[in-house]
Amino acid sequence: MGGVLLLTAACSSGGGDDKNAEGGGAATTAGANGDAGNGTPAPGQSSTAPKTSAAVVTVEPKDGAQDVAPDGALKVAVANGKLTTVEVTDKEGKPVAGAIAPDGSGWKPNAALAVGMAYKVNAQATDADGLVAASTTSFTTLTPAKTVSTNDNIADKATYGVGMIVSVVFNKDIKNKDAVVQGITFETSNGTTVKGHWFGARRLDFRPEKYWEPGTKVTIKYRLKNVEIAPGVYGDIDKDEPFTIGRSQVSVADSATHQMTVTRDGASHTVPVTLGDEKNPSWNGTMVISSKEKVTRMNSQTVGLGGEYDIPDVPHAMRLTTSGTFVHGNYWASPFGKTNASHGCISMQDEKGGSDGSVAGKFFNDSMVGDVVVIKNSKEKTVAPDNGLSGWNIGWANW
Repeated sequence: MGGVLLLTAACSSGGGDDKNAEGGGAATTAGANGDAGNGTPAPGQSSTAPKTSAAVVTVEPKDGAQDVAPDGALKVAVANGKLTTVEVTDKEGKPVAGAIAPDGSGWKPNAALAVGMAYKVNAQATDADGLVAASTTSFTTLTPAKTVSTNDNIADKATYGVGMIVSVVFNKDIKNKDAVVQGITFETSNGTTVKGHWFGARRLDFRPEKYWEPGTKVTIKYRLKNVEIAPGVYGDIDKDEPFTIGRSQVSVADSATHQMTVTRDGASHTVPVTLGDEKNPSWNGTMVISSKEKVTRMNSQTVGLGGEYDIPDVPHAMRLTTSGTFVHGNYWASPFGKTNASHGCISMQDEKGGSDGSVAGKFFNDSMVGDVVVIKNSKEKTVAPDNGLSGWNIGWANW
């Protein structure tokens, strides 16, 4: 460019000598720059302007943009050429993964960007003649004014039974359900596939097709901070949450025989129980132990049964449904194996205060959250899949 500018200035100076009126100025300038005075440019100089690439690189958002949406806003494109290199980095220098389209016409990131982060974009393209065009821009993503709280029923590094269902609850309605599902993934040690199912706008449950294999290592990967779950509302967590599946225990309580068969890692035994009576039959279907209490209070008013009972010290209680179905110890009656006398729960022999040596005490100590309990032959309908962790009552095709 320096050589071109010098040549232009000399040609337009007028020279002041009649001998240079027709091109003499150009010869004089060339000679002044060290040539033989024959009008040939000196080495390293050009008599024409440098060629400019026909490729035009465009980056969205514009340079210096603020409050950029983290998902869908970043795009790199080129006209009259093909992209060759696109580098996007955050303020820490961490690269953003993305891919150039097969035809070289554009580039997009593989996932949503982080919120509240500054980014730099450097893109290069070439035209049909191989000439390079480049663009360097920067922008900052928005910092959410509103977030949704995300809570599940999993404790880090805990161990659960083979029927465990991961239930995620949000404190605001979720509009972009597909984006949320994509932001919660499962990594399993044996390749088990896990799928989510929505119950309404605030609850998302996850399970495999069949009961978990004992010993499976599972990690829930939450990546929701950059997900717009509703207009102007973003997720609140990015974290990994590991847990383990323990031994297998599946118990089947038969309302017709008043017996419960407990199968643990292939070995079975049967214990006498009582289930819901004629007036208050137990739910049929597959349920999962969701919590355990050594002693708890049971009040019929909390489950819509008026003042029928209020027992302040029910021993060895394990919850099966949110509507109030438990497996628990019973010290105040002895109908086990004979008749159904409960208000819908499965109860078994115990002592006041709870005895570890009782039928209920042994079952309690051998059980864990996530164990499966099935009730059959009751006159009641099948439990709703969102009543506790009862999602196993939905077929996989509809899950």
